[in-house]
Order: sequence, then structure tokens, then C-alpha cells
Amino acid sequence: MKVSTNKRAQGLDHLADTLRTAFHEIGAHGGGLFLYEPDDSALVLSVLVGVPRDLLLPWARTAPTAKAPITDAIREQQVVWQPNGETMVRDYPRVAITLPYDFSVACVPLTSGQEEYGAFFALGVADGPAELSARARAILAATADTIVAHLREARDQGRPVLPPVRPRVVDPVPDEHEDEDGAIARMVRPIREGLCALDVDGRITTVTDAAVDLLGKPRERLLGSRPWTVLPWLRDPVFEDRYRAAIMSHRPVQFTALCPPDRWLSFHLYPNDVGISVVITRTDVDRRGKAGRGRRTPTRAGELYHILHLASALTEAVTVDDVVDLVAREILPAVGASGLALFRNDRRAQRIRLLGERGFDQAVLARVDDAPLDTRAPITHAAVSGVPGFFRSRVELELVYPDLAHRPAGPQGWAILPLITSGRPIGACVLTFPQPHVFTVQRRAVLNSLGGLIAQALERARLYDFKMHLAQGLQSGLLPRSMPDLPGLHSAYRYLPGTEGMDIGGDFYDQIPLSPTVSTAIIGDVQGHSVSAAALMGQLRTAALAYTTVFDGDPGQVLAHTNRLLCLMESELFASCVHLRLDMSTGRVRMARAGHPEPLLSSPGGGRVMDVPDGLLLGIDPEAEYPVLEFDLPPRSILALYTDGLIETPGADLDEAKRGVLNCLDAVRGLPLDEVAEELVGRVRAEPREDDIALLLLEPVPLEDGPARE
Repeated sequence: MKVSTNKRAQGLDHLADTLRTAFHEIGAHGGGLFLYEPDDSALVLSVLVGVPRDLLLPWARTAPTAKAPITDAIREQQVVWQPNGETMVRDYPRVAITLPYDFSVACVPLTSGQEEYGAFFALGVADGPAELSARARAILAATADTIVAHLREARDQGRPVLPPVRPRVVDPVPDEHEDEDGAIARMVRPIREGLCALDVDGRITTVTDAAVDLLGKPRERLLGSRPWTVLPWLRDPVFEDRYRAAIMSHRPVQFTALCPPDRWLSFHLYPNDVGISVVITRTDVDRRGKAGRGRRTPTRAGELYHILHLASALTEAVTVDDVVDLVAREILPAVGASGLALFRNDRRAQRIRLLGERGFDQAVLARVDDAPLDTRAPITHAAVSGVPGFFRSRVELELVYPDLAHRPAGPQGWAILPLITSGRPIGACVLTFPQPHVFTVQRRAVLNSLGGLIAQALERARLYDFKMHLAQGLQSGLLPRSMPDLPGLHSAYRYLPGTEGMDIGGDFYDQIPLSPTVSTAIIGDVQGHSVSAAALMGQLRTAALAYTTVFDGDPGQVLAHTNRLLCLMESELFASCVHLRLDMSTGRVRMARAGHPEPLLSSPGGGRVMDVPDGLLLGIDPEAEYPVLEFDLPPRSILALYTDGLIETPGADLDEAKRGVLNCLDAVRGLPLDEVAEELVGRVRAEPREDDIALLLLEPVPLEDGPARE
């Protein structure tokens, strides 16, 4: 059911009035309202009270998964309070990059049970209290209830309040005193200092004769314009930034600027309920040499902060998939696009390859992916030439490329950005818009900058993916592909890479049969998570295999000689290790340990942490000795060898963690050994972990059971 523009405006006006009343009661000088898109794909800035739209441009469309106070309030179902700029920098650095001012903000979720409508925020005086008062919280909660009730009622009556294309901007207080304001304007007109007033959007609403003379522009040119737009000498983003600081912090701000050729003016900005009052005076401050002349018009401050916002988002991407996900999640909503496709140039094959897409026309992808680079099409042209293409509508696209093999039927606006690094094009980023889209000079500058940022992020990600593929291939080649099947012994193993950083490590394990009834087993952990750690792991595993054969699996000798070899290699990395020799015919085990976590034993008589004498880590002292513990391993017992990733979590007590694993082992003993292994690693599989995990389970069985491995 379509909602008329008038009814939508009425719904937003009602919400604006509700917010305005609440802000007045708690002393906030402004704020705004975010509403969900109908498909919940983004939070859209829908109402602004006392705040210009351009100030919040980077957050006008915010992904629900973004790290921001407004999204955290919805996720946590509670008010998020940031009392000043310092806490914003600490808790929300990406927000602080785009709004580097000292201000307080309270973000309030608009929810009812499982229903989420959005959230609103209130801007207060900087250096607010560390905690919101009970009165302020009560007013904010009541306001949220009122807004939710209105949104629910409008939805149930078939006239839902939908996010507008542009947010509705209103003053904090209704303009009820126009005659009085006009009288005041006439009163101050003779004053020598120039006086003018700006609304919350930065446009001049009142200007005195003295201000007209000082600024050097006719009154009709000034009224309704922004100073940094109508006055070329105020187009430096520093000056607009001072206005933004006054709006956000609600504190007086001052700056000095040169009005050509030689008139220095001092601007004092005083924020009020409806905008900014400005006092302009001549100044004797000599700043000659500091004002640049003959420069090109700089990008506005709001656009610069928008670019910073996008750049800070892209720093979080590690892999190519991360780049695609982040651009789709964070950047598409920010620029109002609905479709994304990233392509790279395959110079060797002279073709263009798709890296990833979200919401893109599949028919277009089928035509473009794997197409020759010399194909005459807008995407290949940008990818090869490095020249962007901006098409307001599908009609414009077809006028420039009338012979396209496939004419897209869905998207209207197209931005085709070349991805350039080190001066060479490496691909293209394509953004599509559901409606015809006007690409202003400022918007083109932002999108071109965005293309450069995406290109750099992709190059870093591709290099990372290449290194990861190389390292993982190295590690998988160094770990055993299978374990031997031995009469009288079941075994199971698991290896889980870390989920943070490079998911390779130095954990290793192996099982080496010496005869049909005698086997050795080893598990170890080389310090670090790198290609060097993986390479050293392979060397240690090979050395242990050789020494096991030479010394008939004697654990003390194997560890001592492996340690001596590692010391001779002069590696900067250390390693921990457990080595054992098991005679299946007698059930006798001999075990030695080098700085490694104690094995766990679960038997019919009960479980325990094995008290194995500890020796130094391998690679520290070439003369170190490793005492051997001998014990019996009854049939149907399970001996668990593991690396520290299984038990180490931030803030956890290691002894308690070992007991937790042992309790789990006791509880599942009796299941097939492979299921036991899955239960043990399943406890930590879904959790973020910095370390990798290796697990080796050994279960002696009566010899008549024959070889088996679950």
C-alpha cells in the first residue's frame, strides 16, 4: 500500500514534535531519529532537530551491524550514554573520526518486545554527567514509548511511517516570534559590528548592513546561502568545521579569516536554540603568509569526514571476502546504493573476474564476469582505462553504450569506479542505485576517493589471502594426513586453526608405530602464529620422528636430543612438547614433558590430570634433561594429549579449565572415540580464539578387538 507524501510528512512532523518536546524537557539542544528501512537493511536518518543533515552525512544510512551508539542501543535494548568527546573516542572511534567534537549524546532504542523500529538520539551539553539522571532517563523512556505507539498505530492502520529520502530537519523550538525577531533585526542593524544568524542547516537567515559591508556581498546573495558556499574565501574546510563544532558542542567558537585582498575578519559563533548567531568584526591580527591564495576550491569538511568514515571502516577488512562484506554492510547504506560488484583485472588471461557482489543484477554479472578486457562496456572501460563512469539513469547509460549486449532492467543510477593502486588500474567497483541518481561534483569526489580506498584494501586483502593460502598449504603438508591403525589401540585427532590473525600456528602431533604392539605419540606447540612457526614445527616433527627411531621411542632421549638440535639451530622460537611410548601388550606407558600442559586421563576408576614431571621448553638449554614417568594405561581408558589452545581463554583459570575438559571427557567416555574428540573441541569451536588447537586421543583396547580407529 503506497503512502502519500503528505501523510508521510505528517507522520514525521508528529515524531519531530514529540522529540522537540522531550529535548526541551531534558535540556538537549538537538537530536534526531533513525527508522528502519522496510526490509531492515539499514537504519535511515529520518528526522533531525536542531542539527544540519550534512553534519551526519556519513551516518545517514547506517548498517544495523555497524559499531555505533545508535546500533548498540538497539542491540542492547537500553539507553547508550556518551557524556563527552573523550568517551566517544574510547568507545566509538569511527564515530569520533567523523564527528571530532566535544559533545554528549544519549541514544534510545525504539523497541517493543521482538519488534524493532529504530532509535533516537539527544545531543546535550558537552562534559555532561557521567551518568544520566533518573529524570532524564524517565523522560527518554516515555518518549520512546510514545514514538513506538505512534509507529505501531500508523502501521496497523495501513499508513506506516517510512524513512524519507532526505531527513526532515526542524528547529528545536517553533518559530512563534517572527515579528519580535524582525524588530530585533532592525534594532541591531546600525551596530558597527556585523551580525548575522544561521539556521541549523548553516544558511544565513538574517544579516545586518554592517555584516553586508564587511563580507562584501549583496544581501540578496547572502540570504539563504551558506557562508562557505557564497563566500569563496571561506571555502577552506577549517571554517565550516568551526561551525560544525559549535552546532555539536553547543559552545561559542571563534576563528579568523582573510577577506581579499587584505581585510582580516574575526568571526564569533554563538549557538542557540534555532541555529548560530555570528558576530563579525575587523581584527588587527596579522596572519600574512598563512592564508593560501590561488588554491582550488577544497572539498567541504562534511565530505572529508565522510571519506574518513569510509576509510576507517575499510581498515577492518582482512581478506577479500571481508572487503566485499564490509563494503556491502557499511558503505552501500552510507551512499544510498542498492547493488555492489567488485571486479579485478586478470592481466595474464586478459579477462575481468568477479571478486564478489551483493544485490547486483545477475544478468549483468553473467555478461561481465570473465569477459575480455577489451570488451566495449562501461565496467571493462573503467577497469582498464582508470576513468570512472557516472550515469544518472539507465537512459544515460544506454546513450553512451547503445550496443550493450545486455541492457540492465533493474538499477537506474550507476557509479563505476576504477580501482587504482600504485598508478595502475587493477579492477572496478560498481555501485547501482534503485532510482535515478544525481552525482554532484562533491559526491563524485567522495566516490572516487572511495574507489581508491577500496583498491588499497583489496590489494592488502589479496596479498593476505595469498600468504594465507601459502602458509596453510605449508602447514597442511607438514601435519600427518592420517594416523596408523594398530591392534589394541584406538586413536582420534583434531586440529583447529585460530580465528584471529593468520589462522596458522605451530601446533603439531604424530603417532609413530615401532612394532605391531608398541607405538609412540607426540604433541607439541611452537611459539607464535606465522610461517616461521609452521616451518619450525615441521622440522621438530621430523627430528622427533628420527630420534624416536634411533632411541626406540625413549621419551627422555627423544626430547633431550630434539632440544639439543633446536638449540643448535639458533631459532628465536621455543616449543613445548609431550612424548610417550605405549606398549599395548602390557599397557605400560613411559612419558616425558617439556613445558607442555599435563595430559588428562579418563579411566573406569575416575579421571585425573597426569602429574608428569616437567622439563624446560625446547630450545632454551642444550643440556636440559627430561625425566620420564611410567604408569599403566588400563583398557578402555582415554589418554588426552592437547595444546594450550584447548584450555586457555582470557581471564580463565588454567586449573579450572583442565578440570572442565576432564569432566567433559569423563562424561562422554564410552562413545566412539571420534565423537569424544568432537565433543571436546566442540566446547570451543564456535568461540573466537587467538590460538590454534591440537588434540590427540589414545584409547587402548583388548588386543582381540583388533585394529580400529574411529
